[in-house]
Amino acid sequence: MKNYIKFLPFLAFGLMACEPELDQAIEENEVYTAGEADFSNYVALGNSLTAGYADRALYIQGQENSYPNILSGQFALVGGGEFTQPLMADNLGGLTLNGNQIAENRLVLSSNAGEPVIPPLPITGEPQTEITTKLSGSFNNMGVPGAKSYHLLAPGYGSLAGVATGQANPYFARFSSSENATVIEDALAQSPSFFSLWIGNNDILGYATSGGTGVDQTGNFDASTYASNDITDPNVFAGVYSQLIEGLTASASGGVVYNIPNITDIPFFTTVPNNALVLDAQTAGNLTGFFQAVAGIFTQGLIQQGIPPAQAQALAAQYAITFSEGPNRFIIDVPVTPSNPLGFRQMQPEELLLLTIDQGALAQGYGSVALSPEVMQVLGILQQGGTPTQEQAALVLDAVNGIDDKDALDASELQAISTARTSYNATIQGLAQANGLAFVDANGLLQDVGQGVSFPGGTITSSFVTGGGFSLDGVHLTPRGYALVANETLRAINLTYGSDLPDVQLGTYGTIYLSDNVN
Repeated sequence: MKNYIKFLPFLAFGLMACEPELDQAIEENEVYTAGEADFSNYVALGNSLTAGYADRALYIQGQENSYPNILSGQFALVGGGEFTQPLMADNLGGLTLNGNQIAENRLVLSSNAGEPVIPPLPITGEPQTEITTKLSGSFNNMGVPGAKSYHLLAPGYGSLAGVATGQANPYFARFSSSENATVIEDALAQSPSFFSLWIGNNDILGYATSGGTGVDQTGNFDASTYASNDITDPNVFAGVYSQLIEGLTASASGGVVYNIPNITDIPFFTTVPNNALVLDAQTAGNLTGFFQAVAGIFTQGLIQQGIPPAQAQALAAQYAITFSEGPNRFIIDVPVTPSNPLGFRQMQPEELLLLTIDQGALAQGYGSVALSPEVMQVLGILQQGGTPTQEQAALVLDAVNGIDDKDALDASELQAISTARTSYNATIQGLAQANGLAFVDANGLLQDVGQGVSFPGGTITSSFVTGGGFSLDGVHLTPRGYALVANETLRAINLTYGSDLPDVQLGTYGTIYLSDNVN
């Protein structure tokens, strides 16, 4: 079992239900104004964050608490019209295609004798949302879970035929106007008077949540060749985003755009610390001795290959890793290079472990050393001053059990993500300024959440499960988190268009869901 909340300081389990607190209420007789904006036909474009995705799924409760739906409620105070959404068929969150389930049910937190069951588990039930049951009409919420920037311009992205082959998106296929329609075409066909656009997160997120196993496609301008976990070339992103803004601003009175948050601010990457290898003094000494043996064996191997002793010792010295009593950083696998021929090292302070890493395996030596009786025998030979055979030496080297690429983000992968995100955000903010659009600094907002954002009756943070800001998938927001985004959006709109739309009450929005009806 993936015990990936091992490191969370839980309070009482009852607190996790996060019952709503009271905020300041909207004055009943207050009169609000729209300023220069026309909210009569608001259309929202984006990905899962726009759709209201949470807990690893899209479901009715999440959609009803999407930030665009929250915004529409405030827009209604100043003449905003009806806001329609392509609602799922239930609150389970799964999807079926021709009766076969293709997307898992949402996660919930269950209990056992009043204690939380870790990790969160999928809720039981047979999902009723069948992809081939096509929805009719148009929808104001055009958020499509899984969409990258260029997908919004892609013909056939909502093709039912393409879902089975992985060429189309099952969520968009439910409500696209035709097999060849694009998301932006279906949005513009509604002649929005006001729009929101939050897109670009998935252009780096798939790479990040896969542990950087994808490709940084910077320099490749052909998005049709990209895989789902690749980083989108910044020039491709800029070209796509410009087309989206050009289309949306053609008739709308205004709009609001959002930049891309730093992944280091979301619990999927911050919950499991990379220094969670906690050792007592004896174990720390034993591990230090093991890696000294690794360095010694590798030194001798290099010398036998004709490498000068001083050069061999210098190259092997990096593997004589020392450990101390208390927290230590895990060992990580890295690409084999001439400067690191064994392909492992200790994690650096800024490097990240993914929420989904198997902590049961960590407790058994994943991220350090997998000791077997045979390896212990070789170590005994070394301690007695003996010389192991080549086969025995190989056993010691192979016992190093570094964390796989899929479970971590190393420094080079984090740099690739940061470089792309910085470029995306420069494009977004530049086009917002050039077109007089409201701009929400979602990056800054989530940084604030990491430090704690207070509201009357409570505080919202990014702590997994207990913080109230993020859902059980560690990436998407809770209803309260989406309400926080809505409030930041309202402030940006007021500043840009001279409206005076009121905030919503954060305390009236829930957080995580508790249920013992789990698989």
